[in-house]
Order: sequence, then structure tokens, then C-alpha cells
Amino acid sequence: MTECRVADGEKKSRALQCGSVELLAPAGDMRKLDVALEYGADAVYIAGKKFGMRAACKNFDYDGLKTASLAAHSRHKKFYVTLNIFPFDDDLAEVDEYLDYLSSLHADGVIVSDLGLIDRIVKAHPNMPVHVSTQANVTNADTARFYADMGVKRIVLARELSLDQMRKIRDKLSDNVELEAFVHGAMCISYSGRCLLSGYLSGRSANRGECIQTCRMRFTPENTEESLDFVQDDGTYIFGGNDLNMIEHVGDLVDAGISSFKIEGRVKSEYYVGCIVNAYRKALSAYYAGTSVSDIYIKETAKAPNRGFNTGFYYGQPIHGKTDPVFYEFCGVVMKDTKDGAVVEMRNRFKTGETLEALSANDRYHNNEIVIPVMYDECGNELTDAKNVCQRVLLHGVHLPALAMLRRRRV
Repeated sequence: MTECRVADGEKKSRALQCGSVELLAPAGDMRKLDVALEYGADAVYIAGKKFGMRAACKNFDYDGLKTASLAAHSRHKKFYVTLNIFPFDDDLAEVDEYLDYLSSLHADGVIVSDLGLIDRIVKAHPNMPVHVSTQANVTNADTARFYADMGVKRIVLARELSLDQMRKIRDKLSDNVELEAFVHGAMCISYSGRCLLSGYLSGRSANRGECIQTCRMRFTPENTEESLDFVQDDGTYIFGGNDLNMIEHVGDLVDAGISSFKIEGRVKSEYYVGCIVNAYRKALSAYYAGTSVSDIYIKETAKAPNRGFNTGFYYGQPIHGKTDPVFYEFCGVVMKDTKDGAVVEMRNRFKTGETLEALSANDRYHNNEIVIPVMYDECGNELTDAKNVCQRVLLHGVHLPALAMLRRRRV
């Protein structure tokens, strides 16, 4: 992927002249990695068991990192590894060993927040691309150039920037430094994720990967005479904002010079990953074809768990969006297709005769209604009710590709 400059006033975007942007997906474990790549991601970002900002994920041990590397590279895709905690001195010896291992796997990049750690990596592993995390709060061209002069290859911009501010940063950087920006997912109550709420309430530091996501909890007032306008009797989400959703504005991001579109959500399900990656893959394909993204895929983003949507800071101060009361429940994922039917690993209960909807990267199957037929368990016993979590059942006569999913509409 290359990045080039376009003179002011030219209508053709940088990306149309220089090649497509990267669609970057979260992968909290191996299943999510496979789903992300199957549904159209160009790259995934993952973490080892330490040094990443999402300790709640399963993440990858050393063997898992090797498997992830082979899975991505065999598909000619990339994998990036997060080292975006703020380390203490006692962490550094183990970090050095970890970096040596990632280098042996030919990791396509490491995502780092800490200035000293960036310097350490650039000097010790000059062939390993360093990406500056959004945690580093890059909000201006001078800071971006400072990192570029250190040897950084990509900058993940702070989420608080507008498109105009991003353009100004892009125009003042050399072409060999890429810009990455979030396009979808949860927004943080604190500045680009630097939050103290979790540490204060639980002793688990958000800046060392242990965030308990306090800002997304419900709170109820106690011992106060002040009138508070709560919207639910049992508490409300007074810190949590809408999720970011830029699916209708991918062209504006491309024209601003963003090289990589990042989807948030390493702790979310494989269903969320497949649903959102699929939608943005189709949106980017439409953009490069010179057409508008289909309403099917705009609506698709609302079928994954969400808190309502807005466009973040891209067009100025975020405007609170309405939360749709309709959502879709993840029922199962197809493990394989056989001559007798699809083998589905159950997630939420479903029964014979029930109508579910398919999610698939293949348009031939996507959004098809599936009436659940006779089912069989792994021992060949007939079932009418799939109610055991992670139970595998054969849907007799139903054929769907591996990693397709089933969902039901809920109101």
C-alpha cells in the first residue's frame, strides 16, 4: 500500500490514484482472526498475553502468535501486535524478549504508546514497523513529524480530531508515513483512552490493559438533593456515548489521506467482527466502484451490538444519535458444510421450525432466511432444541459456508 500527495483542488482522491486503503479489524482470539480475514479485512490487530490494552481478551500466547502469523501471511494479509501499555522499568527486560520473538514471526507492525518504548524498538529492531497508538494522543503535525523523525511508519491519530485537522497533518508529513484512524466502534469518555476511572474504582489500570469499562456501566444516584434527569428507573449510562459509525462517509476519510480504517472491538464477539468488517468491506468496494454504499450494509452495522451511532469528532462536536431498540442476537456460527448439511456451533438457543437470518461474506447467502430443519447432535441423535452453549448441531439439508453465522431479530 502506498500513499501519495494530491495538489489542492484536484478532485480525484489520493487513494484512487495510489491504491486502496487498508481495512483493519480487531482479533481478540484465533476464531475472531479467522472471521475478520474471511469477511474482508486486509489486516488484523492482536495482542500477546501481556503489554496490550485489552487484557480481558483471550489474546495469544507464543504458540498462538505463531499460528496467527501463519494464518494471516498465508492469506497475504497482515497482522499487527499491540504493545500499547505504559510500561514500568521492571517490564522492559521481558519486553525485549517479546520483541525478539515478534521479529522472528515477521510481525507487520507493533502498536506502541510509550515514547521510550518506541525509541527502544526503532533502535533494536529497525526492520519492525512501529505504529504510534491512539493512546499517544497525536493531535497536530508537529507531534506527528516528531514521531516520523524517530522512525515511526504509521500514526494512529487521536479520536478527537476532525477531518480537516487530519488533512492538515497529512499535508505536512512525508509520503512514507501512513495515517490510521478509527471508523467504527465504542468511543471512550477520556482523551483517546487515557482513563483513570477503572483504576480508581477497582485498582485495575486502564492504561495497563485491565480496564473494567466503568464508563459503560449503569449508575444510580444516592444521597443527593440535586435533580438528575435519568432515562431509566434502574440506572443510566451517564458516561457512555454513542458508538462511532462512519460507513456512509468512507470517501471523506479516504480524501483526508487516511491509509488504514480501524474497527474497534477486540473484546467483542466474532459475530460483531464479521458483521462490521463485512459492512465496511462492501462500503469500500462501492466507493472504489464510484457508487454509494448499499442501504443493506448501512443497516447491517445496526445489527451488531451498539449504543446508537454518531460520527464522532470528524465533523465537529459529536451529536447524540438515537439508539435503535431493534437488535439481532447471535445464534450460531457455521464450522463446516457437509454433504448432509451445515454444522453449526450454537451461541444462543434456537429450535426446529424457527426462522433465522444468515450473515455471510458471500452475497449468495447473506441475509437469507433459514428455517431451522431437523437437527442432529454430534452423536447422530435428532434434536428439536439447540440449548447447550457451544453445542455443535447438524442442520440437515441447509448448506452455508464455513464461518457464516445465524442470527435472530429481537425487539
